[in-house]
Amino acid sequence: MPRIPTPESITAAPAASRASLEGVNQLLGSVPNLFRITANSPKTLEGYLGLNGALSQGALNAQTRERIALAVAEVNGCHYCLAAHQYLGSNLAKLSAAEIEANRRGTSSDEKAAVAVAFAVKIVKNRGKVTDADFQAVRTAGYTDEEIVEIVGHVALNTLTNYINEVLGTEIDFPGVETLVA
Repeated sequence: MPRIPTPESITAAPAASRASLEGVNQLLGSVPNLFRITANSPKTLEGYLGLNGALSQGALNAQTRERIALAVAEVNGCHYCLAAHQYLGSNLAKLSAAEIEANRRGTSSDEKAAVAVAFAVKIVKNRGKVTDADFQAVRTAGYTDEEIVEIVGHVALNTLTNYINEVLGTEIDFPGVETLVA
């Protein structure tokens, strides 16, 4: 059960959040609970949507972005984000079930993407304190300065939503996911 109210509709949300929620509704055809609960803080919703929109136009492709989101959600233990990104990874990014499981385990069947996902996991687990060898691995895999900064940006973006959902107890409105067995 959520710790704070999730507005039941766009019109029930704070007035300053309604335009942002209308934009989400136009883009997705619905307004998932993450957006509605975040709408309790219009500026947090605005900041999240701004960073998300900017990064979605960045150098990393949709598949790599979803791979990172899955890995970060797994490390942070966010069931809402795991459910959401498993759905988005499968239906929008067209990742296979095996690939989604690999991403949740911190890797990928794609050799280059595996390096980005592993780097993202190290960023989360070490709170940004990666080694020179970790950094060199992404560089050697062919990631540009722009892409490396975007990997960090996606870790931050996904950590934000992981924390919002875990702190607030956002009700999952995507198909549920099974916990990975170690």
